[in-house]
Amino acid sequence: MDKKGTSQKKKKKAEKHVFKKLIFTILIIALTISVAIGGVVLAMIKTAPSLNINEFLKLDEITVLLDDSGKLMDEYVISQRRINVPISDVPVNLQEAFISIEDFRFATHPGIDIKRLAGSIFNDIKIKITGSGQSLQGASTITQQLVKYRIFLEDSIENRTSIKRKVQEIYLSLQIEKVLTKSQILETYMNTIFLGGNAHGIEAASQQYFNKSVKTLTLKQSAFIASAAQNPSVSYSMATKSFETKTAFDSNRTKAVLTNMYKYNKISKAQFDSAMAEKLTFSFSKKNANKMNYEFFSRPALLQVTNDLMKKYKISQKEASSMLMYDGVNIYTTMNRNMQNTSQSLIDAPMNSSQANIQASCVIMDYHTGEVKTIIGGRNVTVPGSYNRAAYDDKFLRAPGSSIKPLTVYSPAIDTKTATASTVIEDSPIPSPGYNPNNDDYKYKGYLTLRDSLMYSDNVAAVKFENMIGIKTGVSYGEKFGLNLDSVDANSPAAMALGQLNSGTNPLTMADAYGVFGNSGNRTTPRLYTKVVDRTGKVLLDTKPVATHVLSPQSAYIMYDLLKGPVSPLGTGSNAIFSNMPVRGKTGTSSNSKDLWFVGLTPYYSAAVWIGTDKADEIVGLNSNDTAQLWGKLMKEAHTSLPVKDVDMPSGISSLSVSKDSGNIPTDLTIADPRGDRVYSELFIDGTQPTTLDSIHVAAKVTRDSSGNYVLASEYTPIWKIETKVFIKRDHVPNAHLEDSAFVLPTAVDNSSGSFSAPSVVTPNIPSTTPEITPPVTTPKPNGGNNTTNDGGQLNPNTPINNTYPNQNNDTTTPKIN
Repeated sequence: MDKKGTSQKKKKKAEKHVFKKLIFTILIIALTISVAIGGVVLAMIKTAPSLNINEFLKLDEITVLLDDSGKLMDEYVISQRRINVPISDVPVNLQEAFISIEDFRFATHPGIDIKRLAGSIFNDIKIKITGSGQSLQGASTITQQLVKYRIFLEDSIENRTSIKRKVQEIYLSLQIEKVLTKSQILETYMNTIFLGGNAHGIEAASQQYFNKSVKTLTLKQSAFIASAAQNPSVSYSMATKSFETKTAFDSNRTKAVLTNMYKYNKISKAQFDSAMAEKLTFSFSKKNANKMNYEFFSRPALLQVTNDLMKKYKISQKEASSMLMYDGVNIYTTMNRNMQNTSQSLIDAPMNSSQANIQASCVIMDYHTGEVKTIIGGRNVTVPGSYNRAAYDDKFLRAPGSSIKPLTVYSPAIDTKTATASTVIEDSPIPSPGYNPNNDDYKYKGYLTLRDSLMYSDNVAAVKFENMIGIKTGVSYGEKFGLNLDSVDANSPAAMALGQLNSGTNPLTMADAYGVFGNSGNRTTPRLYTKVVDRTGKVLLDTKPVATHVLSPQSAYIMYDLLKGPVSPLGTGSNAIFSNMPVRGKTGTSSNSKDLWFVGLTPYYSAAVWIGTDKADEIVGLNSNDTAQLWGKLMKEAHTSLPVKDVDMPSGISSLSVSKDSGNIPTDLTIADPRGDRVYSELFIDGTQPTTLDSIHVAAKVTRDSSGNYVLASEYTPIWKIETKVFIKRDHVPNAHLEDSAFVLPTAVDNSSGSFSAPSVVTPNIPSTTPEITPPVTTPKPNGGNNTTNDGGQLNPNTPINNTYPNQNNDTTTPKIN
């Protein structure tokens, strides 16, 4: 018995020992696991991102652009739109709506909600063990959500079930609660959270859904915005559908927000009932959310700011773009809102063409300061990010046609003193192998001054003047005017003389270039903004006028004067005239009438207008004078309140009367030309005035043959048939008809014979007195012709008329520039 009892005691003792060992083992295992878990958790915490409170509170914000009067004109449209508001401007109802639905113990917890967290951890572990693939259960407080948005957003999207991220969120939330107030946390949260569409933050959401500020939201509207935080994409989709179908949105989630607000005594029963009864409707803006108000101006301005940020701060394009997208800077542009709006309306107006795809663009700029006032990149454009036909250097460039001539032909000729405004060439076919273009009317005018060559936009003359200065000189000046010329252009007479550029150009470049003629020969770099300021008021960038010397002031002014020819009644752009304001400019038409241009200036602005199609079709029903007319309408509006004035002529320029047919000093014979208008007053840079007499005009004894044409009189010509007439000389026989051929000295000689009775002598058709002519600066000298001069540089009335033989003098038609 005793043995049996002793045995049972020993057995119980052994069992008790085993139990103790088991408990101890379990405790050891639990402790080991706890230590291991603690170590893992500690490791997770140690690898958590560092917390910079200043950066944490610095929210992304939209960049805004302001016009030249400092008024808001545009926002930099990106995929995220955020407008930060201080919590003092946020209605209490909206604050409580978020707290009631997202984190009702927000005011009391230290950053995490222990009760919600325990349940969430249990479910999360279950999801991990079972591998069900479900999303982790939400127990995040507002603080934790803010940490996720500000620090772990990308990771939370890529790995939604990351325990490591959850641990780090908890740790950082506890740290944030130690240094920030609840108001700071809530304000940052409400300005950060994504709420559907492209709205980030409550103000952007309020404007997106209800087209109003948060300050004026109703209780139900506040509840809807708070409800969108849980599933913003669904909320946006349902709201959009409700707006499009014009029906009220019955939102269960919104009702849940209101219910919680009433449950937690944030609103009264009356407020709850009123809000539940309110119909929830939306007021989306009709404006395309992805389109800027002034895209054609704002996007080039942003590009210019980006490039300048890169240069000044030596940062990459990505970094500069990021500053503009997220740092909420203010860009003060040079755009004049009234001019931009009016110009767009004029560009959009119907055109006299049957083509439905006609496009147009224009730029107006103050060439004195470089400030660009108007950029219109297209007509009737509604699609965001469309072609900017006015201002991009690499996306839409077109051949400028004859509008290039003042830049690469005529101003280089004047500035290098290779020619003057009175230099004469012969408008006639260019011999092979030279480049021989056609004129627009397929006619040849004969002798033309440089001035008239520009006025008539004569193509042959332009090529001959380009040959005179050399194509390299034309290229050099074109580049100084701001043209981007490639290797094809640099070796092409068609490009440099006639504007058939391979590389092309745009209205911004052309408007900038023509400003040189009114700005004493200086080209001022176009500025699309004056300064860029960050959200703290610090000036990041500012601009000042930057001028580059292109022409001498005298050359620039003479070109300014020459450019009144193309807008005269005889010119190709007469429709550009819009008032008493002085207008200067030049038309341009590219090959096959694919591009129509007018580029010009007034004493205030330079402007360029282009008309064409995106596919470079031939333009039907319009010509470059129609472009000039549109230019005139645009500039008339731009000058509405501006007094009439003119560009001042600099010193170093003199005027002198010259012959239209030789460019030299006129004589009695010049004035006696039967056309009657061969003497005019021309401007010259001092020292370049002609010093030789006009020897193109000659007087000859002639008679009419049986066909009625003049022939030179001979010894056989009856004296009563002889007339003395004034002609112009030509030392060769052109291979095409020239319009002044009827006035050229004949070469045929009268060979008639017979006996005749002598009539009375015919008085020669030469003025009996010497007309008054502006004297040259220096005493002129004979240039080797048959005419002699007296001390005043005028034709000696006693000079004999010599046509004993029919041959002519061989004087050149280009004056010598001294």
